[in-house]
Amino acid sequence: MALSVSAILLAAGRSRRMGQPKQIMSINGKPFISHCLDHIAAAGIGDIVVVLGAHRREVFQLIAGRPMKVVFNWAPQSEMADSVRLGLSAVDLGASGVLICLSDHPLVAGDTYQRLVDFHRLHPDKIVIPTFRKRRGHPVLFPKALIDQVFSGFHMRQIIDRSTQAVEGLEADDGGILWDIDTPEDYDRACRSIAKAG
Repeated sequence: MALSVSAILLAAGRSRRMGQPKQIMSINGKPFISHCLDHIAAAGIGDIVVVLGAHRREVFQLIAGRPMKVVFNWAPQSEMADSVRLGLSAVDLGASGVLICLSDHPLVAGDTYQRLVDFHRLHPDKIVIPTFRKRRGHPVLFPKALIDQVFSGFHMRQIIDRSTQAVEGLEADDGGILWDIDTPEDYDRACRSIAKAG
């Protein structure tokens, strides 16, 4: 059976702590969501589902025309698992794995996405979590059969905890997997880090 990976990019958050839509903020000259979509596509993933919510109009204007599917989470008080369920309902039925990506992690290196996909093709039954200096980060690639447990009411963390034998850490030389940009302070630190590295 041919193995194929679909990606769900979660971009439905309200950005309450940031005070403005994170998805459309720029870092290194490009919006967060564009960084994510470019790297997903570069990893050879053709089936991309973007879940939009509170700031759907502003975000959609940035990404319209890209080869992707868009679904909407209309419930402002919903949890991440609800957006994952919506995304899963739209992925290709033949997908063997699903990469769960977060739009507030724009600093993940493109090579990390590719390595996760390559690892899945060798070990399709594993939940693959990138690590940096032994710390787990994002995105996470789930076998389709395991991530479907969200339809039974489980959250992703619970699925990981229930499937410890299937979890595999993939060491990445990529501190970007840990950069969760939620607040103006996080954003300032990320911008300073890029400026220093450049």
